[in-house]
Amino acid sequence: MFRNQYDTDVTTWSPAGRLFQVEYAMEAVKQGAAAVGLRSASHVVLATVNKAASDLSSYQKKVFKIDDHIGVAIAGLTADGRVLSRYLRNECINHAFVYESPLPVSRLVVRLADKAQLKRQHISGLTLIILQEQVCTQRSWKRPYGVGLLVAGLDETGAHLYYNCPSGNYFEYQAFAIGSRSQAAKTFLERRFESFNNYSRDELIKDAIFAIKETLQGEKLTSAICTLAVVGKDEAFHLIDQKIIEELIDSMEIKEDAPADQAPVTDEDGSTGAAPMDI
Repeated sequence: MFRNQYDTDVTTWSPAGRLFQVEYAMEAVKQGAAAVGLRSASHVVLATVNKAASDLSSYQKKVFKIDDHIGVAIAGLTADGRVLSRYLRNECINHAFVYESPLPVSRLVVRLADKAQLKRQHISGLTLIILQEQVCTQRSWKRPYGVGLLVAGLDETGAHLYYNCPSGNYFEYQAFAIGSRSQAAKTFLERRFESFNNYSRDELIKDAIFAIKETLQGEKLTSAICTLAVVGKDEAFHLIDQKIIEELIDSMEIKEDAPADQAPVTDEDGSTGAAPMDI
């Protein structure tokens, strides 16, 4: 990315039909810490990498609870993520107050995508919603949100995982990864996603940890730099305890190392059997 005469504000189109500031916002997502989401028929798991800016500071929170049945993981500008998370919470609260029922996940995702397209005007105590095409790309003093959100939720139609892009687009996925070095996690997920729908809660969590580990590219994965959250049938959205995450990581490392450390056992009759593994 480099500056040019067509990126001075968000209202300027390039001759190739591109809005560079929107692309810069999407680039901010790629530079953020990795976030992964996986969905089965009954559960959705979110996982993020938490890296502090320095050894003297704490990490920024990347997973937010929106409602009992919805949560989000972010990659990009954390400040923008907090603003959008607050907006999503307000939408869920308003819907529950008016209709006395949880807000469907798909409807919340559409409202999030439309946030940059709605302009509210208060006239005589009434609120008029004027739909405009991408207000944030038609006002030079506005800018796109530089954050991508993985929205995980459960409603009457089942479990859902959506990705909301800074451009205003949204997509539903079986599994997806965003952020820095997310391509390695995507490759891992693409090899296994066809069986995710039949996964149990614990199997989904383990694959989420494996996917996050892929983004670290050799760096040791610990519970201190990893956050996991789950929502599912009869289970409200919540963060998984750090001790449980550490136990899962340790058990996975033992499972990976055991075949290399243990030689095959030969029985008296000459047959060879695998040595038992303590997992």
